Amino acid sequence: MRIANLSGRLALIVDGKAVDVEQASDGSFPADPQAVYERWEEFHAWVATADLPEGVTFRPADLGSPAPAPRQTLAVGLNYRDHASESGFAVPEGLPPVFTKFVTSISGPVSEVKLPEGGNTDWEVELVAVIGRRAEAVREQDAWAHVAGLAVGQDISERVSQLAGPAPQFSLGKSFPGFTPIGPWLVTPDEFDDPDDLELSCAINGEEVQKSRTRDLIFSVPALIAELSAVLPLLPGDVVFTGTPAGVGLGRDPQRFLAVGDELVSTIEGIGELRQTFTA
Repeated sequence: MRIANLSGRLALIVDGKAVDVEQASDGSFPADPQAVYERWEEFHAWVATADLPEGVTFRPADLGSPAPAPRQTLAVGLNYRDHASESGFAVPEGLPPVFTKFVTSISGPVSEVKLPEGGNTDWEVELVAVIGRRAEAVREQDAWAHVAGLAVGQDISERVSQLAGPAPQFSLGKSFPGFTPIGPWLVTPDEFDDPDDLELSCAINGEEVQKSRTRDLIFSVPALIAELSAVLPLLPGDVVFTGTPAGVGLGRDPQRFLAVGDELVSTIEGIGELRQTFTA
């Protein structure tokens, strides 16, 4: 199953076309894309038996984030060994660093992003998991049952702001407007042969700059949910950015950052792509 946020309304993506959920369910489920996670199991059961109408064509630019207003967005750093190495850090022995990306930075899969003045803006393609059932002290082997689905994410990062001051400002440096694109839709785990082994990559103006597989995560999606839910409850609709592999601009020699006019395309196997262009 694929669910999307189409012009602010919850939609199912069926054979490449969009079915409006509120209309197809005769109002049983509201149009608000974020609200569906509170009734995820009920919604999943309805989709399995619903006689859905023919969908309509749509433009990718009309898609928003499938989780546009999470109560919590948790992002994990240094969760690939090669990225920890290029960043100059040892591989974390326990849970890697965790920070947040503030909700006002969330956008859809196709967007224009304004580059902050005087900054060094970097790219980080990531697998994103959205929670579908409250997770509290969840065992790793039970964690997938708490995941509504997976999406592509970009943890766009302004490195000057992120690393300035007596202590790093990770959350602020990663939360400028448009710095958290998610999409193009949410894909349920049962759609994948192996949701723990997906190829992810990103390219700038057609040049591939990152490529890896999620099997190389130090902490897999289930392991992250187990570790995080041991500390705080994960709520329906919460978003978890799982970390980025090597290839970011900060880790290059010479360093490289995004420039006005650049197009960043981020892709994950079996899900789809994000497409951001950068403006002054």
